Amino acid sequence: MAELLPGIHQVEGVSPSPDFTMHVYLVRDQGPTWTMIDTGLPGSESAILKYLAREKIDPRSVRQILVTHLHRDHTGGLRKMAELTGARTFAHWIDAAYIEERPKYEGRGMPPAEPYQVHERLKDGDHLDAGGGTVVYHTPGHTPGHAAFFLPERKVLFCGDLFFGNGKEIGLTPPDFTHDGPTAQISARRMADLPIEALLTYHGGPYPTGARALVQRLTARF
Repeated sequence: MAELLPGIHQVEGVSPSPDFTMHVYLVRDQGPTWTMIDTGLPGSESAILKYLAREKIDPRSVRQILVTHLHRDHTGGLRKMAELTGARTFAHWIDAAYIEERPKYEGRGMPPAEPYQVHERLKDGDHLDAGGGTVVYHTPGHTPGHAAFFLPERKVLFCGDLFFGNGKEIGLTPPDFTHDGPTAQISARRMADLPIEALLTYHGGPYPTGARALVQRLTARF
């Protein structure tokens, strides 16, 4: 599976095993440029570059990298991909501080592999030109500064680890890897109010159609 939706690619080859899927995404902007969402574990840059070459996408056309949160399986390739593409990097201001290791993250889940200073610090409600128009939602719970990225014109939500794909249904990411479960539930309920058609999860899934019903079924069980 490569191009999930027109102009939206799921990068192949970054998952370490079938039991631990990781979905790095590429989104075509309105012009000739691309936006990347998350960067995989350290070393993932080789698989990303291989995919870009296969799809005939110039790495220098990737102009923005959006990071959903601080965990190593999302930020491990951040420094390398920023260097290789020249892209500017974006993260919510809380997790941006942890990615920089000021302070070091001591919560659940893998901390960043190395400190990295994100170019742009985001807040809830920010608008980006990524993918033709993206709204930033602060969705804390899994980490303090977790963010989701919503394309309102296309009704596509890149949810990071707020939701976890589980076959035909979704759940929240398991508690062992989540900073605060009740806060994650609040964030999930907020996302259930959005007119989501496609839910592009990082682990499991993704769900290119019918996503709002999935999210509402989940939140009704809380």
